[in-house]
Amino acid sequence: MPVYRPPRIPTRDITPEHLFFNRRSFLATAAGGMLAAAGTPALAEALKATESRYTVDEKLTPEKDVTSYNNFYEFGLGKGDPAANSEKFKPTPWTVKVDGLVGKPKEFGLEELLAMPLEDRVYRMRCVEAWSMVIPWVGFPLSALLDKVEPLGDAKYVAFETIVRPEEMPGQSGYFQSLPWPYVEGLRLDEARHPLTILSVGVYGKTLPNQNGAPIRLVVPWKYGFKGIKSIVKITLTDKQPPSTWNISAPQEYGFYANVNPEVDHPRWSQASENRIGEGGFFGANRRPTLPFNGYGEEVASLYAGMDLRANY
Repeated sequence: MPVYRPPRIPTRDITPEHLFFNRRSFLATAAGGMLAAAGTPALAEALKATESRYTVDEKLTPEKDVTSYNNFYEFGLGKGDPAANSEKFKPTPWTVKVDGLVGKPKEFGLEELLAMPLEDRVYRMRCVEAWSMVIPWVGFPLSALLDKVEPLGDAKYVAFETIVRPEEMPGQSGYFQSLPWPYVEGLRLDEARHPLTILSVGVYGKTLPNQNGAPIRLVVPWKYGFKGIKSIVKITLTDKQPPSTWNISAPQEYGFYANVNPEVDHPRWSQASENRIGEGGFFGANRRPTLPFNGYGEEVASLYAGMDLRANY
């Protein structure tokens, strides 16, 4: 079984975990490490670290769990498959095309994406399989990228598409192929523009590992994890609700909105409680009640005023 080796980052560019909550040091270090990995370390000096109020003060999930217990079906069906099978994946060079109902469609290179004002965001993350984590992401608001392309007035949704490289992603071909590719997802435009919604380029002060969605992924903390599409290559603004992979594959189990709702069970298990990974094992030894909107109700509940959240699951 191949062993995952993270991108090579000089030791001086990696922030020790115990220093993580020194926000500015964390961000400056993370930005420097990621830009160095992209081949443009000089840009690191131009970045200004910013602190975000959108963060939770909770015990972090151990880094080893965040980077080894994943759903990323492009690399296999098991939780350990992404770490084991993603060594050959090449996250650089990289571009993200943004098009559709925008005034200024553009293809962004990785350098330009990494030069966005980065923030540290500690988020609760909840999987539809009833496990959760607290993850220290590095990223920038999706709205900042959307502003650069100037959405048109009739744009109502944002569609996302991941890369297809079966030669590097074994889950996209052969016996292990389980879903139609490419993986696609979508948000309403107001959800995409909410300040909690980010594009992440790092985690734990390091370049985003291949198994976590390198080099850039979506993070929407009030929704179930399958909405967090990884290794994004295309973003399209549209006036129609876009398809999403799991809603296509199993519409009776996975809705378009995927808001964390303890009152709406998955057909095969309860969503009323969750197991926080890293706190008592993987098999329910330390369960806790699931919070509506994953605990972000105060910030996002107004987005769904008047909607039936049982029908729009």
